[in-house]
Amino acid sequence: MASLDQIIDDFAFLDDWEDRYRYVIELGKALPDLAEEKRTSENKVMGCASQVWLVTHTAGDPDNPVMSFEGDSDAHIVRGLVAIVLATYSGKTASEIAGLDAFEIFSKIGLVENLSSQRSNGLRSMVNRIREEARVRAAA
Repeated sequence: MASLDQIIDDFAFLDDWEDRYRYVIELGKALPDLAEEKRTSENKVMGCASQVWLVTHTAGDPDNPVMSFEGDSDAHIVRGLVAIVLATYSGKTASEIAGLDAFEIFSKIGLVENLSSQRSNGLRSMVNRIREEARVRAAA
């Protein structure tokens, strides 16, 4: 899976939205499939037009655990967006995640302004869910 720095660098080289769109789809294709037993209603992200599942894992300090995520979608472009969200947040502590606004990053690479409002809302739902889980764990 591509790192966030790699994704930002790659976006900088792609001039038009069509190329960026194809790149997002490629990121989605590289995302590991989510096991069928993890595609549960608890793992489903509400607020997404497509089906999106997100699984959270924690390790280390219970007061500020390192969080990692698995995710998947039934739509190609959304699967790519899931890959970007996972690259943004996986491997960070709960307090880092709670304080990190992914939309600043997404705006910097020109992602948000080229998404439909439905995809933008779905992306926001994924980010909000991850940040809320992080806030809960950081406050525990």
